[in-house]
Parts: sequence; C-alpha cells; structure tokens
Amino acid sequence: MNDKRIAIAGAGIAGLTTALSLLQLGWKVDVYEQASQLGEVGAGLQISPNGTRILQSLGLENALHQVVSQAQGKEIRMWNTGQRWKLFDLGDDCLSRFGAPYWMVHRGDLHKVLLDAFNARSDAPVRLNARVVSAQSTSGGASFELQDGSRHMAYGLIASDGVHSVLREKLLGEDKAQFTGLLAWRGLVPIQSIASHLQAPVGTNWVGPGAHVITYPVRGGQLMNVVGIIEKEGWQGESWTEQGTHEELLQDFGHWHEDVLALMRKIEQPFKWALLGRTPQRGWAQGSICLVGDSAHPTLPFLAQGANMAIEDAAVMARCLDAYSTAPEAFEKFEALRWQRTADIVNRSSDNAKRFHNPQLSDANKAVDYVSTEWEPEKVRRHYDWLFEYDALKVTV
Repeated sequence: MNDKRIAIAGAGIAGLTTALSLLQLGWKVDVYEQASQLGEVGAGLQISPNGTRILQSLGLENALHQVVSQAQGKEIRMWNTGQRWKLFDLGDDCLSRFGAPYWMVHRGDLHKVLLDAFNARSDAPVRLNARVVSAQSTSGGASFELQDGSRHMAYGLIASDGVHSVLREKLLGEDKAQFTGLLAWRGLVPIQSIASHLQAPVGTNWVGPGAHVITYPVRGGQLMNVVGIIEKEGWQGESWTEQGTHEELLQDFGHWHEDVLALMRKIEQPFKWALLGRTPQRGWAQGSICLVGDSAHPTLPFLAQGANMAIEDAAVMARCLDAYSTAPEAFEKFEALRWQRTADIVNRSSDNAKRFHNPQLSDANKAVDYVSTEWEPEKVRRHYDWLFEYDALKVTV
C-alpha cells in the first residue's frame, strides 16, 4: 500500500474537488462511486467567492468560464406585486470586495469540469459501480468493503457519499432526517422561450407568505434555473428526480405574480422533493476515516452554501493531510477547523426560511416595510459578508 494514497467514497462535487485538491499537493487518490455512470444530475448551484477562489486555485477557471453565468446582481421581489429591492452587486463590486467572482452554474456542468480535470490529472479513473458499504480504521490506515464484497486499504478514507451517506450512518449511528414541512419544486427554462424582461442576468429571490421562489441563469445564460419552496405537509419524498406536473406546481404558486407563473409554465419538466433537515453533529473524524460535504453537514439550501461548504472542505482537508504525519491527526484537525463554520451555515440556512416566508408578507400594509427593513443594506452585509470573506486556502492548519 502506498502510504500517500487516499481513498474517496463518492464522486460528487465534494469528492472530486477533494481529489483535485489532493492531487495538486502530490497525493495519489482513488475515487469510488456507487453509480454505474456519471451524468447530469440536479439543477442550479450558486458558487460564491468563498467557493470560486478555490476552483480558480485548482486551475479550473478557463474551463468553468465556458459554462458559468455571471449574474449582474441579486434582488428581492414581492410575491404578488413584483416590487423590486436590489440586494447587492455580483460583478465588479463582488470582485473588488472579496477578490473572487460569484458564479451561477448548472450542477452537471460544474461536475463535468471537475471530472474532466480529475481524469486528466489522476493515475486512475473514477471506479464506478463501487459502493463503499463498510469501513474500519486500523493501525495501518483505513480498511473498507465494497458492495461486491471486495476489501481495500488506504492511508485514509474520505467519505463524500452525500446526504444519504452510508458511512455517516456507520460512523455516527442512525441519524434520521426530520421533515421540515417544506416542499421544493425545481426546473429549467430555456432563456429564449421567455419574455425579454425575464431574461435579465439577475439572481432573484421572490418572497411570500409561506413560500419563496429563486430564479437565476445557468449554462452561460442559456437556461433559467427556477426553484420554488412552499410550506406543505403530507409528502416526504427526498429524491431529486421525482417528477411532478405543471398542474401540481401551479396549484402551489398559481396566485403568485405573473412573472413567476410565466417562468413556471415554461419549465420543461418540474421535479419535486421534500426538504429534510439534520441537526449539526460532531464525530466526522474517526481514526483514519472522515466525512466531508453533505455526508458531514447536510444543509437546507436557503443560504446557497451547500456546494460552497463542500468546496471549502476540499481545500482544508487537503491542507490538513499535507500538514500532519498521520491521517487520524489530519482528520481530527479538519473537523476542529470546519465544525463551527459549517454548523453556523446549517443553522442560519434553517433560520432563513422564516425570513423568506414571514406571515407579514401577506398583509399589503406591512409587507413593503418588512422587506425594506429585513433586507436593508447593512443587514444584507451582516448576512452574507462572513460567508464570502472566508478563505479556506489561508486557514491556519
């Protein structure tokens, strides 16, 4: 066994970014993926400066420029009247204040760039049909078993097998997610199919009583990503690939502003899933095994930081492994460095649902004052600057 070889379970955003970060520092990496093929899954992601600066440091900027959308800004809109409030600039101001851009990208496009880079830089391709089902930390590293019964060894095993992580359950015990009472709709709309005033390169957060809608461009401005979140009991499917119907979608949002409805009617195929929440939990690092990304700290999407946390994890993990003489030491330090930040993001993401869905938004006399106060510039900076300023490449390990 090469003592500089790391095994990674899961070839998603967290796993591949961690692999690339390790390869950059001279490590050898084996990536095990349970799927039989890697394809386009999911929809839009927002990669804020805390994430983009890491992707740039990995030499991915040129490839990503072909697929990302650079929105000009973010805005709040009222669910029924369409009134607008500008939140912040995502162009030059973002670059000057945080030193890195804000990108909006289709998950499949980002994943392909990461996968292509890994295939070009690694001495071994991603191993498909390779689900890690159990693992133990040993005196010689990490021992783990695949679903086919084969056993393997590595200097350390990094579990990035997602929100339904098998290894999280093995390490932390049964950890059932709790239904939040929120149903999410998502879909993609070809930009050219919608009215010109809806094609603006802006990230928009429509807020309303008991629901909100997020829209932003992806795939270089060819598609508009649309996500609608509504408080709704009774359906708790957590799959991202559960198909819904336009009729169901418009039952939930049919009373909203015509701009929202125009976008929703043009969604090619609506998908729905129940949002489940998990309380932040310690214990990711156990000997020569460690959780990262959604396996470690699954979050609700209301700060748009799930992918960014995974990318941050990758940079810190690689630097910890490079700085310490054993995997257990490195993994213990990684958890110590990442625990509080990720717990804060998870908790604040949950809190944001209350802001977006406040009952005052149903009262015409209170709604405008509520939005003007809740999203006034100083508050906006307090909500977001601490996220964007964080530099995982400079954290002391």
